[in-house]
Amino acid sequence: VASLNVLRSWLVMVSVIAVGNTVQSFRDHSFLSEKLYTGAPEFVNGLQARTFGIWTLLSSIIRCACAIDIQNRTLYHVTLWTFVLALGHFLSEAFVYKTAPSTIGVMAPLIVQVSFSVVGMLIGFQCIPDTQEEVGARRKKRN
Repeated sequence: VASLNVLRSWLVMVSVIAVGNTVQSFRDHSFLSEKLYTGAPEFVNGLQARTFGIWTLLSSIIRCACAIDIQNRTLYHVTLWTFVLALGHFLSEAFVYKTAPSTIGVMAPLIVQVSFSVVGMLIGFQCIPDTQEEVGARRKKRN
């Protein structure tokens, strides 16, 4: 299915970007205070940055695994939840806690990475088979 191949590519791209953000979070925590949490940069410290980095790395691994095994419904659900949680995090930091005001550093990941990903995964969900028997039938049909 072509839409799943596009989604696979998107998940890999988002995963690679997340690895870059993880590395940056470990190298220099000012990255987060200067680009993301500009509303309260005093709250950003090394510990918070490393925690953000680990969370981002875990999300990246899950998303990459889903790209590899995109027909695994459980993994697909977990991957979708990584985007929903990220969306909730960015929205709450922007609009509730006011630590991440509506700057390009916040809006870019919120709109492009997170929102497009949630919509893409909800659309792609229609292409995921319900059972392992359906997965096997599709594989036999391809061969």
